[in-house]
Amino acid sequence: MTNPHPLDQAVAAARLHALLDRCPVAAAYVQAQRFTAVGAQMNQLFGCADEAGLAGEPTRAVHGSDACHAGVQQRMAEAYARQHPFTEEIEYARRDGSRFWGRLRAMPLDWADASGEALWLIDDVSAERRQREHPTWASSHDDLTELCNRREFERRLADHVGSRRHEPVSVLHIDLDRFALVTEQFGQAGGDHALFEIATLLQAKVRASDIVARLEADHFAVLLPACDEHWAQLIADKLRLAIGQFRVRWGDKRARVPACVGVVQLSPAMAAAEEVLAAAAAACREAKEAGRNCVRVHRATEPAPSA
Repeated sequence: MTNPHPLDQAVAAARLHALLDRCPVAAAYVQAQRFTAVGAQMNQLFGCADEAGLAGEPTRAVHGSDACHAGVQQRMAEAYARQHPFTEEIEYARRDGSRFWGRLRAMPLDWADASGEALWLIDDVSAERRQREHPTWASSHDDLTELCNRREFERRLADHVGSRRHEPVSVLHIDLDRFALVTEQFGQAGGDHALFEIATLLQAKVRASDIVARLEADHFAVLLPACDEHWAQLIADKLRLAIGQFRVRWGDKRARVPACVGVVQLSPAMAAAEEVLAAAAAACREAKEAGRNCVRVHRATEPAPSA
């Protein structure tokens, strides 16, 4: 087997750095507890304005203490040994000494060589943590997905029930198909990771004015203000397609998680948020009975004419 030509190696290195620099998240390659290649976003995140940045520096340089660094390395090694990606929120230190909270997602490039080179992705979650620490946050949000919980969703929905603003409002009920199989394949931690990823996907696919919630287990809901049944059905199908095309990854395992979606537009006959959710859930069950991975719209029963 011939060795790679130096020119080919230079081209590959240039492509790698171009990819890292254009990556929309902070990304870096790490080997033997040292940064080997670092993207521009990662350097900016840690306040490294010089040309070299973090490349070549030990990973200890971005941690606040030896104990913190050692603990992260130990937990990371334990996750890799189980062939699980490592995901954790960690307090990091910038070059100027200031601190921030980052969500690290790390995984080896080759699971057969877990001690080899790994890819690190870091998101700044300082603002999210401050929000979560607010006294009212925990009572209105789901701990796992960070979406609104059922109680908060019902409160938001109740503001629209019986409203006289004369604007259409719709609700979607989303049920992941056979999600128990994902948990069996990935384990509980992997199943939780899949729910978080799908929750993030849903949040990214709707408008800023829409409310996404995790109702329970693998059931989600979306509140669509200023949206009639026709447009709600189109949005439901868009979300169904996005979920079905999304590949959940956990270590070397991959899975697709299709979903059923029920759609309902609020009507004057619905007197409470519970009635709206029940109607959306009923439409979702119809989708499951129709063969799964589809959308169904709730049709209100017309009252019988008086004699």
